[in-house]
Amino acid sequence: MTATVIDGKAFAAKVRGQVAEHVARLKEEHGITPGLAVVLVGEDPASQVYVRSKGKMTVECGMNSYEHKLPIDVSQEELYALLAKLNADPAVHGILCQFPVPAHLSETDIVAQIDPAKDVDGLHVINAGLLASGQKTLVSCTPLGCLMLLRDHLGSLSGKSAVIVGRSNLVGKPVAQLLLQDSCTVTIAHSRTKDLADVVRGADIVVAAVGRPEMVTGDWIKPGATVIDVGINRIDAPEKGLKEDGSVKTRLVGDCDYASCAEVAGAITPVPGGVGPMTIACLLANTVTACCRANGLAEPEGLTV
Repeated sequence: MTATVIDGKAFAAKVRGQVAEHVARLKEEHGITPGLAVVLVGEDPASQVYVRSKGKMTVECGMNSYEHKLPIDVSQEELYALLAKLNADPAVHGILCQFPVPAHLSETDIVAQIDPAKDVDGLHVINAGLLASGQKTLVSCTPLGCLMLLRDHLGSLSGKSAVIVGRSNLVGKPVAQLLLQDSCTVTIAHSRTKDLADVVRGADIVVAAVGRPEMVTGDWIKPGATVIDVGINRIDAPEKGLKEDGSVKTRLVGDCDYASCAEVAGAITPVPGGVGPMTIACLLANTVTACCRANGLAEPEGLTV
């Protein structure tokens, strides 16, 4: 048996299409254009790529994109003043600060400065609390993307056994909350879990979000299970040769050993091309949702929980 490949890239394109349709309706029927503000501190190359990609897709969906680039030595006071200005700006419906930030700034404190109603990354403690108590909120983008992929592939998740490997605030805990709301029986496993392989082996749904390359192997997977691999790890790939500077070339892998898991699973997300593309798509969806809520309008169906 070879697993069905869950194409996150194609599904993310579909989500962006739904976002664009809703944005067009908001403009036509209400004269409202959703706006997303992204704050970038410093010159981190990877962060610059992410911010450019987010800005490009925001505009492609018909929304307004506001980019604020701050110097690496920006003071906490200056950054907070900008966030307060964005909180008060009615044209801005979503705000995110691109992480990581320089060491003199606190990511937790930065998130706390963002209006929870505009926290399209879903990281504010108020949004985490609303999610945990089953109330309407803005959900962290990667967990929301995982849920969308699972619903699309499996339909109803009710009664299924799910194991999440990883207990981070960013992915593990919110994924667990979302699957509980969809009536799964949820186990959160982690580095201290005894007989981890046996725990994972009992799951109909496995979400690997532990940050260790190829940790989950095929003999951990229940035959026919659905595997969602959230990990993005760069490892040496000597078989690809050397770079111009003489260092070994690398490749991206997930938290699952794809080849062995794909032999056993019923369906699996690849890395890259699985969960990754869904993160930005869900960011755009959250921005539209935040805009609709701010204006007392119906939320887009299928783009929120």
